[in-house]
Amino acid sequence: MSTTTLAVLVPLLPFLGALAGLLLGRTAPGFVRPLAVLPTLAAAVLAVLVAVRQGGGKPISAATELTPTGSVPIDLSLYLDGFAVLVAVLVGVVATCVQVYSTAYLREDPRYPSYAALVSLFTSAMLLVVYSGDLMVLLVGWEIMGICSYFLVGHYWETEAARSASLKAFLVTKLGDVPFLFGLFALAADAGSFQITKILGTVAAGGLDHPTLIALLLLAGVAGKSAQFPLHTWLPDAMAGPTPVSALIHAATMVAAGVYFVARLLPVFAASQAALVVMAVMAAVTMIGSGLAALAQDDIKRVLAYSTIGQLGYMTGALAVGDREAAVFHLLSHGAFKALLFLGAGVIIHAAGTNSLAAMSRMDGLAKRIPDAFWTMTIALLALAAIPPFAGFFSKEAVLVAAEQTATGHSDLAPATAGWVVLVAGVLTALLTAAYAARLWLMAFRGHGAAAPDHGKEPLAMTGVLWLLAVPSIAFGLAFGPLTDWLDGSGLTPTLATSLLGTGAAVIGGLLTYGLWQRATAKAAAAPAAIGAAAAAAAGAATEQPAAMAASTSAATAAAVSAAETPEVDEVTHEHPAVPAGPAPDPGRALLGPLHRHAAAGFHLDAVYDRLFVRPVQASAGLVRFLDREVVDTYVRGAGLGPRLLGALVRRAQTGNVQTYLSALLAGAVVLAIATAVLANVNAGS
Repeated sequence: MSTTTLAVLVPLLPFLGALAGLLLGRTAPGFVRPLAVLPTLAAAVLAVLVAVRQGGGKPISAATELTPTGSVPIDLSLYLDGFAVLVAVLVGVVATCVQVYSTAYLREDPRYPSYAALVSLFTSAMLLVVYSGDLMVLLVGWEIMGICSYFLVGHYWETEAARSASLKAFLVTKLGDVPFLFGLFALAADAGSFQITKILGTVAAGGLDHPTLIALLLLAGVAGKSAQFPLHTWLPDAMAGPTPVSALIHAATMVAAGVYFVARLLPVFAASQAALVVMAVMAAVTMIGSGLAALAQDDIKRVLAYSTIGQLGYMTGALAVGDREAAVFHLLSHGAFKALLFLGAGVIIHAAGTNSLAAMSRMDGLAKRIPDAFWTMTIALLALAAIPPFAGFFSKEAVLVAAEQTATGHSDLAPATAGWVVLVAGVLTALLTAAYAARLWLMAFRGHGAAAPDHGKEPLAMTGVLWLLAVPSIAFGLAFGPLTDWLDGSGLTPTLATSLLGTGAAVIGGLLTYGLWQRATAKAAAAPAAIGAAAAAAAGAATEQPAAMAASTSAATAAAVSAAETPEVDEVTHEHPAVPAGPAPDPGRALLGPLHRHAAAGFHLDAVYDRLFVRPVQASAGLVRFLDREVVDTYVRGAGLGPRLLGALVRRAQTGNVQTYLSALLAGAVVLAIATAVLANVNAGS
């Protein structure tokens, strides 16, 4: 079987599995799990085989005209280079892990058949984006992922949070897709084709007439799909969906699609220096802002969501300095450890009965209850913090090396301004990343208080997947040498300068967080005694409450809110005793100081968008509704009122009395006779 045929089967198998799952979900529920896992697993195996056959050599392309358009043709084409085959392997492996994990995580969910089918369709759409050699076919997969995310994020549609999050994700990404579509059309108009190979040939020949406009239009769509500032606000709210969906969206699909698209068409963006600077600034703001926001989140999944936004900022920054090898390397590395982080978070939620870090910090011995999740999450968090020799260290260093080379003038692919922006933001984000990774680990696994409930060992389908993903989280970074064969052949080796900068910043962030956590823990332990003494000394002074007393209920309140607002907690967890009241030792508050309140709210961007866009649109809709009801409908009602009044007058004349009719007829005849006589005399006189 040819490599091209194998590549066609890779996205086709999950699609067929999704179709079969939807058709047989109700009539033959016993086939749902095999139809969810086996086609995706087969696609992953075939993706590995395609990658081995491609071997980082000459790109493999095949095309056939899909439909004549009269102008720019649309082709059903494949373009398999080293980037495509490696990303396809990532998608296949992570999707398989998510499907296997979901069989246990959502085993009691009555809507599991539709969920599994949508995950398979989601996977198929991403694989279509990865392998497609035609931008219009790529757009089909791009939009299918958007509608799948709408349904999957809104899986728990009974709750307002899930409904709002799914609608927000759909609308924000569509907001970016509108200029993205115009950019595709403008690009095809300049190149005369939607085929990627022909477009890149046109760019190399200097044939783009409007490179800056095209790049910025495309960048808007990428910002929406890959959750980059200012269109990133949908991703934290998307945590209302099931945790395995979060793993799939954050690690291998959707948000990775935008970065992959730019990597594939990087020469288009590199044709405009202004577009690269805009991309660098966007990446820098995204990295720093998301790192600060992650430090202030209480929901473990929202911490990881902001982490994803920041790591995508690293990838975008690498692209802004013209190094797509570093960007894709970090995409692959991040896909492994971020999938592990989300799936591990699912095990924690499953065991703790809450997704609140404040509540977990009041549980003692949670790490001992779930040792598999503890050790694998520790590995993933070390990779996220870029601590050597874990995978994140090598991929993040590749980004910093690319930025350093551009900033110092050793690379002419991008302006030095972009290099300095990415380098400074990248080092600062390394500190913030290590800080919120340490905060998550300490609050989740080093809590003090009541003993965490013991519900026995977690299902093998969940823990086995965690250990499988732990392997690349540890060792994938060491493959930076062989990876150059599949990429463009440039080196991905860390340098001493960037290693010291990045690792030093990470160590400082981790140690600072640990020190502040110890101080917060000591204060939390002393707070109950202090509160009791104050209450005994001032029995009547109920109006003066110390700050510690307010903090004492934070953990219990957070747990209650978590259970009330997150249907996933009720569905996938066991029965749990109430979390005892007590202050939650949160080092994030001390790290951020007065910024904490604003960072917890995402720096109020949702409120800004509400005032700038939502309220004006609602006001405009109210005005249109008023004009429609009070003006347009008034004319419509008036047009019917005249004939209705005339009919009422005529109806009064219809009495049914024959004498009245004869009298009216006689009176009318007399009037006509008199009128005729008068007119005759007038005419005779004239």
